[in-house]
Amino acid sequence: MNVVIIGASGYSGAELASLVAKHPKLTLQACYVSEGSLDKGKLLSDLYPEHLGLLEYPLQPLTSEAYKDIESNADYVCLCTDHKVSVDLAPQFLAMGKKVFDLSGGFRLAGNEDYLTYYGFAHEHPDLLEQAAYGLAEWNGDAISKANLVAVAGCYPTAALNSLKPLKEAGLLADQAIIVNAVSGVTGAGRKASVNTHFCEVSLAPYGLFNHRHTPEIEQHLGHPVLFTPHLGNFPRGILETIYVQLKPGVTAEQVNAAYQVLANEPLIRLLGNKIPSIKGVAKQPFVDIAWQQKGEQLIVMSAIDNLLKGAAGQALQCINLAMGEPHHTGLVGAL
Repeated sequence: MNVVIIGASGYSGAELASLVAKHPKLTLQACYVSEGSLDKGKLLSDLYPEHLGLLEYPLQPLTSEAYKDIESNADYVCLCTDHKVSVDLAPQFLAMGKKVFDLSGGFRLAGNEDYLTYYGFAHEHPDLLEQAAYGLAEWNGDAISKANLVAVAGCYPTAALNSLKPLKEAGLLADQAIIVNAVSGVTGAGRKASVNTHFCEVSLAPYGLFNHRHTPEIEQHLGHPVLFTPHLGNFPRGILETIYVQLKPGVTAEQVNAAYQVLANEPLIRLLGNKIPSIKGVAKQPFVDIAWQQKGEQLIVMSAIDNLLKGAAGQALQCINLAMGEPHHTGLVGAL
């Protein structure tokens, strides 16, 4: 299957290009950037020398000719673009009969009201919000495999939902809001230059209090209220979440352990029990590391992922695999 990546010069786009280029059943057909991008004409390996010899692909501008080439040659289109740009582009490629995998937040939420509140724009294609499959591979594989539009899950929600859905499915959660305290590396803010994310300027600090766009995403796909607070850390990549859960009265440690066994055979989930996960353990890896410790009705769940792999490009590749009828971990386990 032929894959094109739009927005390939960004961190997630380049990571996905690398995964597709090494995949046994995919061909990286082309890499695109906007017509106004300063990166157009450069080789992707010039921007990311760690991929020298693998990503010798020119970053082509997304012109009218590019649209014709995509219509003729691509099977799958991956959007590693801004949320609003994805909303504009996805319908055009769907009209060509392409399967679209959107790594932005452009199609993750259920209704226009949330887009106005959390993204700051009115969604111009609300009909597609109903059609899009949420791209959380371990939990929504059947819908992903059938969908023409996949809204790849966000990075913070990927860590949170894989940690909490086993407890929700088992009926162990009390009614109180779950507190999700999360820290991400600076690559999560994207490649575009900004003083706030300049590495020398970054100091561990919270942001997006009460209004971060991942809050409704987690709540919608968990079916439970959360109080989500992200932090920006001064390290390149990775996410670590510490999640505070109130259990129903009488829930035992055995019940909690049994609930997590729903993920025991998932190849990209590593259940650590009471061992504390770390960023170091998942950096440049496609896994979710999940651990938990309990005291009475209080449960602390810890989750770690690489925000560019399991939190973005790796998750997108899982969705592509499902669309092809392949095991969702193909090209990830043992291939990085």
